Order: sequence, then C-alpha cells, then structure tokens
Amino acid sequence: MESRINRCLNRCRAEQRSALVVYATVGCPTPEESEILIHRLIDAGADMIELGVPFSDPMADGPVIQRAGQVALKAGTTLPEILRIAGRIRAAHPETPLVLFSYYNVLLNHGLDRLGADLKAAGVDGVLVVDLPLEERGEIIPMCDKYGIELIPLVSPATSPERAAKIAEGCSGFVYCITVRGVTGVRSSLPPELALELEAAKQACRLPVAAGFGISTPEMAREVSAHADAVVVGSAMVGTLLDHGADAAVSLIGSIAGGMR
Repeated sequence: MESRINRCLNRCRAEQRSALVVYATVGCPTPEESEILIHRLIDAGADMIELGVPFSDPMADGPVIQRAGQVALKAGTTLPEILRIAGRIRAAHPETPLVLFSYYNVLLNHGLDRLGADLKAAGVDGVLVVDLPLEERGEIIPMCDKYGIELIPLVSPATSPERAAKIAEGCSGFVYCITVRGVTGVRSSLPPELALELEAAKQACRLPVAAGFGISTPEMAREVSAHADAVVVGSAMVGTLLDHGADAAVSLIGSIAGGMR
C-alpha cells in the first residue's frame, strides 16, 4: 500500500513541482497557538509538516530554533501533548504527511514501543531522529516496522556516497539532505555545489530527496526545487513567527509555496 508520504510526493511530481515541507516547533509560542498555526500553514501551501519536538540541548540547531524550543518548553510543551496535537491535525488534514522531528533522548524517555503505538494512533507518518547515528538505530527500527512508521534518514554534504547508501538502507519516505555544513538557520545564499550534492544523494540513497537548512525565500526554494523532490523551510518560518507573528509566518509560507508553483 502506498504511503501518505509517497502519495504526496507523487501528487507534487504530477503537478511538475517539488513538495514544500514546513518545519514548525510545536508549542511555540504556546501549544494552542502552534496548533492553529500548523493548520494555517497547510492551508497556505505546506505539503508536509515536520512536527519539531522542543529539546533542552538542540545541538544541530541554530539560534532561531533554539529560541523557539525554549519558548515551547517554557510554555509547558511535552511529547504527549504534541502527539495529541498531531492527532487533531491529522483529523483535519487527512492527506498531509506528518513527520515527528526530534532528538533521541525525548523519544527514549517516552518509551519506544509506547511511542510507536502513539504515533500510529495520532496518524503520524514518519520520524526523523536528528542525533541518532546509523550504528545506534537498531533500537528504533523494530518500533518503526511494528507500527508502520517511516524512518526518515538524514545525510549531509560531509556524508560519503557509501555511507549515505548505508544510512538510507531500510528507510523509506524520503532522505533529508542538509544543504549546508553547520547548524540550522537562514542563509543568504546556497552553496554552488548544491545541485551536484543533491544528485549524488539521490543516486546513493535511491529515495526521494528533501533539501533543507537555510532556505528562506521563494527564489531560493525555486532554485533548490530544480534538484530536489522536496524543499524544507524551517528557520525562516520560525524566525518570522518569533519576530513578526503568525500572520507574517503564514504569509511567508504562502509566498514560498506560490513561488515553487
């Protein structure tokens, strides 16, 4: 049976465009406001949503996502609440893929088998564990297999083709390809070698490629979409939310979605 993620990517491909994946820190500025925001982002043109789980030590994230995580934690956001929010989003948007984006500590603390059951009940399609290396993911794969959760692999410009192929083995949905070296955050430009790196990732991983980290404007999204099956926007939306409010964040995603179409 074709997964929701595959259906989404195939639908976008049929429309001759890349999918727009939007990362949102759930709980920022409050759990209630973030839930409303996610509905609005989908209505504005987000094809998939990454549900960012706030974490106290987000080593892969730049200042914007760190700040959003602190706001969400101060608002009392917990993983069980995020899963309840996911369930309500799923009920309202039955075809929009939802991917839980988290550090491993939070998931392990929840209990992996319980997590799998809760993800399935909430209608979450996949999980991306930022800090879980290939060598340590033996614990989470059985949970994904048991509950039909897609494990989304992560590769970077520093990942060799041989290692990228191993990382993608046993995974599904898409491979998240980091476009720059370093932490998350808005960039003013993308590296000139990006097109070659994305093509190499496609060849090595044999999965659709979603490109993220640093994409902040319709022009950048359109440039990346020429070489990727999906484009991820995170820090630009979250930073706009923090500095200018939800209306401005939704407007940004609407303009990026429009530019990609």
